[in-house]
Amino acid sequence: MKTLRIRTFTLLCFFFILSLPWLFFVAAHFMETKTLSFAKSHSQNETLQRHLSETIHLIETNTDKWMDPNWQNQLHIQLQKAKMDVAILTASDEDIYRSNPGRRGALSSTERFSVIEDGHLLGKVVIYLPKSNTVQMISIFAGLLLAFFIIGVGMRRFLLKPLERMSLAARQIAAGDWDVQLPMSRITEIAEVRDGFEVMVNGLQKSYQKQVELEEERRFVIAAVAHDLRTPLFALRGYLDGLEQGIAQSPEKITKYLAVCKEKSAQLDRLVEDLFTFTKMEYVETKLNDKTVDLKFILLKSIESLSPLARQKHISISNHCTDGCIISGDLDLLERSMNNLLDNAVRHTPIGGEIVVQCYKDGNKVKFTIHDTGPGFSSEELQRVFEPLYRGEASRSRSTGGSGLGLTISQRIVRRHGGELAAGNHSEGGALLTGWIPRGAQ
Repeated sequence: MKTLRIRTFTLLCFFFILSLPWLFFVAAHFMETKTLSFAKSHSQNETLQRHLSETIHLIETNTDKWMDPNWQNQLHIQLQKAKMDVAILTASDEDIYRSNPGRRGALSSTERFSVIEDGHLLGKVVIYLPKSNTVQMISIFAGLLLAFFIIGVGMRRFLLKPLERMSLAARQIAAGDWDVQLPMSRITEIAEVRDGFEVMVNGLQKSYQKQVELEEERRFVIAAVAHDLRTPLFALRGYLDGLEQGIAQSPEKITKYLAVCKEKSAQLDRLVEDLFTFTKMEYVETKLNDKTVDLKFILLKSIESLSPLARQKHISISNHCTDGCIISGDLDLLERSMNNLLDNAVRHTPIGGEIVVQCYKDGNKVKFTIHDTGPGFSSEELQRVFEPLYRGEASRSRSTGGSGLGLTISQRIVRRHGGELAAGNHSEGGALLTGWIPRGAQ
């Protein structure tokens, strides 16, 4: 669809206002004179003036013959030739002679004069001139009105209507109705505004949809974590009540009760920390506290912190990290991410299993892998393992003590650092977590 700029549209309207009345004038002139020549019209004006002078002279020089029928016939012939009419009146406005009694209206052009002789008013004369350009003037006025009407319709169609519809669309969007049809326009500026408006609407719609999804996810996370908190809380309260009521009387039982309370409090601490970190990564646009860090050092620190839990299950952790794995990032968040990955591996590796940790440079990236000898991921788990609060069926009983947020948090931290984290299964069995982060300045 071809478009016009407002400036071009305005010039066309101005040209139309000028041209249409002119066309009407030319058409009226042609209908009246049967010619398009305006020179003949000038000649006709000269002839009219000559006839008018002759008629006035004839009337003024024959005042004594105004009542004479022969003279009146002579005057009538003169008037027919000039296409005029005349009315001769007495001083008291009584008719002496009228060439056309029916012509009394004021629509025609007239010449009026009085005949005075020796100081006495002999009569009054009214000469009705032939219609000259009255029709042309009416046609010009009609053409001008029609031009304004057509331009008004055009402006309403091409300017006002699209703007009104765009205003209505804005109100619909404000009311939450995203399924609106934006109007098309042949005016370039309005079309550009419409395209920009459409881009804005699409952006708002995506933002609104994302906000809805985040809100649903937030509610789900809060509900699920609140449910997960109940189990260790109930267990902790039960064992504390047992200690308070003296059920655990022997030192062995007291030690056992205290160990369970400590375990449940650690589980609560892990759940709360996971929830806090997840909320921080998802909803708070925090600026990373970038520093130059060594990923090898972070992994060694995470291995050391999880060694007691690994020793309880007789799991060996092999470290194959090379030197120079320097990246730029937030040390605390990266430690949290690696801790979650290793904690997940330890919890899902059976007793007597093995975990292999690798870290090495690859071009402008620092890659890392964590391979355990556990059951690995099922096909469904591979598709949903990074979803918030997703846990595979094998661990639905919460026996592993996970919150379902660890891998989600780790992936989002890695992505915040410009990298990526993926889950898969090793060719020799077991789960394999693979990730990379851009290298920092050495």
